[in-house]
Amino acid sequence: MPSLIDMRRRIRSVRNTQQITKAMKMVSAAKLRRAQERAIAARPYAAMLRQILANVSEAAAQSPDGGDNALLAVRPEKRILMLVITADRGLAGGFNGNLLRMAQRFAAEHHAEELTFELAGRKGRDFFRKRGVKISGEYLDLFRTVKFEDAERIATSIIERYTNAEIDAVYLFVNEFKSVIASNLSTQKLLPLEVPKGTTGDTADYIYEQNPGEILETLLPRYIKTQIYRALLESGAAEHAARMTAMDAATKNASEMIDKLTLTMNRVRQASITREIIEIVSGAAALD
Repeated sequence: MPSLIDMRRRIRSVRNTQQITKAMKMVSAAKLRRAQERAIAARPYAAMLRQILANVSEAAAQSPDGGDNALLAVRPEKRILMLVITADRGLAGGFNGNLLRMAQRFAAEHHAEELTFELAGRKGRDFFRKRGVKISGEYLDLFRTVKFEDAERIATSIIERYTNAEIDAVYLFVNEFKSVIASNLSTQKLLPLEVPKGTTGDTADYIYEQNPGEILETLLPRYIKTQIYRALLESGAAEHAARMTAMDAATKNASEMIDKLTLTMNRVRQASITREIIEIVSGAAALD
């Protein structure tokens, strides 16, 4: 049985850990509000851009000068690029692990194809580096302040490679923010771009000053950049929510552990006192 000194040291250690987890929970809670606002604010813009893209693509299809766009070219998916967005830090429950398992399952299902990885986040980079996969790009420290320039940098590299027919498809793996206690694992096909079809009630009758094909050529890269930017915002908000939930659970577990250790310490102390009393009584009885 451990001594009283050992029990006190362990209780003190758990209490110190509890203070750290409580502080991390408060930091994540403070960061979550702003990250959540930015992620939610980006959704209407992405939805509107998607609707405009549907209208312009429909007009370009009907125009004799619509032309063909390289981002709409569909090829057999022999060379696949996987864009995996994880966090730079851990201590966020299953946030990183669940996403990496999903990406790994996708890679196993497409083992016959040539897979290339673009990794945003230190956790994903470290995970796939150990597995010897082909990594074409690494993007770290993006989530301190998510900027559109970072998404633009990632998108420009992907668009250039797809336009030059170096890859045949691009898939995005990300944790989307759903609520404070849950996130949504998402797999999206970025390229070839599946242009949304406008319904009769949603299609707007625009008067185009430029050729719709030229507008579409500018709009498609912007749409991809917006999708990646929104994915970074969603991942950042989901990470803070997951870390806040994990640290809250860790703080509660530490409280329970302190209670159990205190109870055990009291039992040890009581047993020690009882033993000493028995020894004193036994010694007095022996003198008689």
